[in-house]
Amino acid sequence: MKTATDFVDALSAVTLDNAFNPYRDICPVHDTPDAAEQRRANLLHCLEACMAGGADTIWVARDLGYRGGRRTGIPLTDEAHLPDASRLFSDAALSRATVGSLVAERTAKITWGQLKAIGKPVMLWNVFPLHPHAPGDSMSNRCHKKSERVATWPFMLALLGLLKPRKLVAIGRDAGLALADLDIDVSVVRHPSYGGQADFIAGIQDIYGLAPTAADDPEATLPFAEFA
Repeated sequence: MKTATDFVDALSAVTLDNAFNPYRDICPVHDTPDAAEQRRANLLHCLEACMAGGADTIWVARDLGYRGGRRTGIPLTDEAHLPDASRLFSDAALSRATVGSLVAERTAKITWGQLKAIGKPVMLWNVFPLHPHAPGDSMSNRCHKKSERVATWPFMLALLGLLKPRKLVAIGRDAGLALADLDIDVSVVRHPSYGGQADFIAGIQDIYGLAPTAADDPEATLPFAEFA
């Protein structure tokens, strides 16, 4: 995987049980007929923008979530924040791959609030780059298995090779544990869901030297599964 195109093409070929590959699979209910192609293009645009723009940090969460990256192809990004992603990634042409109303995700809202404050490209990724779901329920979230992480770990290593980042930001304890053995600086911040919003924001502000603003006051966090 020497180029961004190689990376996306290889990722689109992965098939695992009880895991939706948004770069290959089509949801018969929510997706457009060319949804996988659109999501591949979205990821490719973001990766190329980060490579060209010298993004020196990768934010890494645990899994793709069914309300966010599964639909858009961009980790930690829901459809409501595709315009923000387009602006951050050098005005990349990012497209919706679904039909019906826009679906928003609280994790994406909180994450993109900080990304907009930083104002420069940050590569977004997941330890497990597909959407793991419960058997027979593709619109659910579950934690990926160790065997699934091992099967897709070459993509994490390939991403490091393509971007050569200075730093990784692990979003959540699970992501932090998965990245702990890498020979690179890793900062761990709390995942913003399940009451972690204020700690997540404070952690990102500390890493990037951002000044707190009134908009950073924590809101009530709904207890639904969101992993982006």
